[in-house]
Amino acid sequence: MLMRVLHINQSDHFGGAAIAGHNLHQGLLKRGVESHLLVGRAETPNERVAQIAKASQNEKRLSLLTQRLGFNHIHLLSTAQLKYHSFYRSADLLNFHNLHTGYFNYLAIAELVQTKPAVVTMHDMWWLTGHCAFSYGCDRWKIGCGNCPDLSIFPPVRRDSTHWEWKLKDWVYDRAKLTFIAPSRWLVDLTNQRFLNRFPVYYIPNGIDIETYQPIEMAKCRDHLNIPQHKKVLLFVAHNLQERRKGGDLVLAALQRLPASLKAEIVMLTLGEGDPTLAEKVGIQAMNLGYVRDDALKAIAYSASDLLVFPTRADNLPLVLQESLACGTPMVSCDVGGVSDLIRPGITGYLAKSEDIDDLSNGIKTLLDDEALRQKMRESCRAIALEEYSLHLQAQRYADLYHQILQN
Repeated sequence: MLMRVLHINQSDHFGGAAIAGHNLHQGLLKRGVESHLLVGRAETPNERVAQIAKASQNEKRLSLLTQRLGFNHIHLLSTAQLKYHSFYRSADLLNFHNLHTGYFNYLAIAELVQTKPAVVTMHDMWWLTGHCAFSYGCDRWKIGCGNCPDLSIFPPVRRDSTHWEWKLKDWVYDRAKLTFIAPSRWLVDLTNQRFLNRFPVYYIPNGIDIETYQPIEMAKCRDHLNIPQHKKVLLFVAHNLQERRKGGDLVLAALQRLPASLKAEIVMLTLGEGDPTLAEKVGIQAMNLGYVRDDALKAIAYSASDLLVFPTRADNLPLVLQESLACGTPMVSCDVGGVSDLIRPGITGYLAKSEDIDDLSNGIKTLLDDEALRQKMRESCRAIALEEYSLHLQAQRYADLYHQILQN
């Protein structure tokens, strides 16, 4: 049975959710599924990718009111017109991804799913909350939000209308037959808490291209990047080293607490917008590759590194950790969200307590001091990536679920 699936996402390539969605799109195509993307931001020209029209002048004027009232997306009245798009009309099934980056009015879901079954791939908590993508320690989303402790959490809102947005989402859920897919066990649990058997919820981890992301000989990778062979290399990956959610400040604090003798052996390799004062701040040699789009170069960076350090404060199933896992690079991160799906203590890395700088620093030191343990972890990382996180396996699971939904 030929299936035609339409993915609606923030972008085709920009951002972790976009890359995860594009990976799935490519995996489905390889399985013979007719897959297309409708996105808020198209990065590459492709006949299977179309960009959703920007807000009209009237919608922009309306947004001056709605955003002042604390609603980011409902001014986009044109979202309902997507039902006339050729991609939508030819699709058998819809797959929603990230909708909260300013290109889509979630209220239109109620209409768009009246004639087509729909799946939601959850890249964060936004589908559960009254505005935020991650709630951190707040659990008011379980009881309807309101009295929001932090309106600045992405996506930020100007006024506390979180209870009303929570209710508006519930209005959509009353009118939409949806199937939710969570890539981490953590998010499966939260989704079940929110919906209480209202919708079916499936656990399907995001897949990774295990042919592109695979271990490469470390010496060759270091030669390619001009990194001395005798150094111990720590890798940090984020759009911006100052990005609080990804824990750039925790990395700096943890490095500062390492012994001076160990610091002298380390090169800190960063991908993303770097900090030119990093070496001075922590007393460690630093090298920044900038924002890297090329998957092959990212695989070289992972393979050149002894450890990936990624002390995220909130995450679902971080793509960075999946890429590191597939390249056989052990990891040090914090026990938040779905991180523990990927970092298994003593097997694939070190799982520090959240916000515990001493524990994070100890994890870095412990693994850098034990070459035999790191080698064992390299082998475990790659084996787990092959067994559990291949793109082929993810695409198969999605295709099977699509078939089941369409048959029902």
